[in-house]
Amino acid sequence: MDALLREYLPILIFIAMAVGLGLVLLLAAAILAVRNPDAEKVSAYECGFNAFDDARMKFDVRFYLVSILFIIFDLEVAFLFPWAVAFKDVSMVGFWSMMVFLAVLTAGFAYEWKKGAMEWA
Repeated sequence: MDALLREYLPILIFIAMAVGLGLVLLLAAAILAVRNPDAEKVSAYECGFNAFDDARMKFDVRFYLVSILFIIFDLEVAFLFPWAVAFKDVSMVGFWSMMVFLAVLTAGFAYEWKKGAMEWA
């Protein structure tokens, strides 16, 4: 039983250090943070409208296009990394299927670009 506990000791030390570091960083942010809000800092900047308006209000379709763009790049990364790691073991069918996948993603990106999802002016 003593040998088993020694095997788990590094894990317990790691968890204790992670929790301790997290608490130190949270406390440091709470103590050292500058609390000087102004109108620019508390304004709606991410979604484009105030958070406490009517939930049924209409908003620009570009927000949907940006979410589609995020999904395109998220899928690309999710499938491209494992493929790249196992690239030396991938057959030609696997290679060309990934090229077709990347072509479909490129077409989606071109659609986003054409629709103007990249411009916020």
